[in-house]
Amino acid sequence: MKNVSLDVYKGEVLALVGENGAGKSTLIKVLAGMHQPDSGEESKIIIDGKQVCIMNTIDASSLGINILYQELATVENLSVAENMFLGREIITKLGFTNKGLMIKKSGELLKSLNMDIDPTAQVSTLSIGQQQMIEIAKAISHNSQIIVMDEPTASLSYKETRTLINLIFDLKKKGIGIIYISHRLEEIFEIANRVTVLRDGQSVGTMDIAQATTEKLVKMMVDRELSEMYCKTKSFTQNDVVLEVKNLGQDLKRSEHGLHIENINFKLHKGEILGFSGLVGSGRTEIMQLIFGAFPHVGEIYIDGKKVNIKGPNDAIKCGIGFATEDRKNQGLILGMSVRANFSLTFLERIAKFGFIDKIQERKLCSNYIDSLKIKTPSQEQIARNLSGGNQQKIVIAKWIARYPKVLIVDEPTRGIDVGAKAEVHQLLTELAAQGIGIIMVSSELPEIMAMSDRIIIIKDSKVAGELNRCDATQEAIMKLAAIGEGSEKSLKH
Repeated sequence: MKNVSLDVYKGEVLALVGENGAGKSTLIKVLAGMHQPDSGEESKIIIDGKQVCIMNTIDASSLGINILYQELATVENLSVAENMFLGREIITKLGFTNKGLMIKKSGELLKSLNMDIDPTAQVSTLSIGQQQMIEIAKAISHNSQIIVMDEPTASLSYKETRTLINLIFDLKKKGIGIIYISHRLEEIFEIANRVTVLRDGQSVGTMDIAQATTEKLVKMMVDRELSEMYCKTKSFTQNDVVLEVKNLGQDLKRSEHGLHIENINFKLHKGEILGFSGLVGSGRTEIMQLIFGAFPHVGEIYIDGKKVNIKGPNDAIKCGIGFATEDRKNQGLILGMSVRANFSLTFLERIAKFGFIDKIQERKLCSNYIDSLKIKTPSQEQIARNLSGGNQQKIVIAKWIARYPKVLIVDEPTRGIDVGAKAEVHQLLTELAAQGIGIIMVSSELPEIMAMSDRIIIIKDSKVAGELNRCDATQEAIMKLAAIGEGSEKSLKH
């Protein structure tokens, strides 16, 4: 990061955008006191007109700067009140923690922020959105002047996102300055007053939100036109059916998972990208998990016209199904392992001889995929945790491609990655479809689902609410089906 300048006014939202690696995280760490600027006297941090020195997070907090990181810092086995006062507990004269007073003060603060959260509840029982709200309330309780929010809606439902946005408007009225980092440009246009763009560690420019357009911001971020972001331009030519699902549902007698899925029917053709849309919690991911054998199911699954018996993920993999999950950090990757070790996890039996891994073949295959997918890593021995979100996502997809699947399920394939990395993932999916792989893409982003899908199936309350052709799909039509259900739009069957 070099010569980055920005200013934040009281009661405004300054959006900070840029690709992964543009310098956003480094800037946050400087403000938090985790990194020290190394440009001598030229580097200055000024708060309320006075130059300050931030040596650590305690300095930052005392100056009114609080950071809400994308990875939540709540302690799940403690109560809401205990989390709110973590590190600054109220102590009685006898030296005991005054839990009653902490609960009272927490409850008063939560109520003043219109947060319907029980201060005595254990954090592990709350949703991700509620935990995010607790982090915000905690920051406010520190008398924050500036709150930095790093991808705050990445894991939130639509309802939780609306609650957060309404809260941000309230914080602006209280005079709190907010630095808002997000890859979701539609949120930025709704809540920001100004936007600063970073690229390659430098500030490209700052503008009032009224002057900004999606096209202008994308061009500034990646030096590429918006038209290049979604690259699915070829029309799909209907081929043979590669996957057919008939009356799929969970087996209630054998499943302990709280699903309510039944009578799911659809077909996927070779070379087709079939989009699955719907509101968060509609059951999209759970349907994919059933197909992949994560839970016992009833109904029938056919691959290339032949009925298959999938009792678990191993059976699904043997049938030619790959599944890149939405939670790449907990389910898609082992973050403490190398790129090479993560890459080869799905096909160890192919590169093992007499129980030992053929390291030469493993490294050769890994190198080929790093080159072909343009995975940015110092080496294949780099720990996966240290890569950007976009490159982590490419590894998740790469390990399934290496098995030459007939069907590839990708759940939220571009969540939390920047527009440049999104374009590369879209290009990859387009190329895989062109090779004849049937792709199911689950996505919460309507522009993505509309631009990349040949057909779109909309899910509501764990049921198919309707199906739209690419040419008939509009945001209004999809949202009507997602919110109201079958009958709100004509369902086009294939």
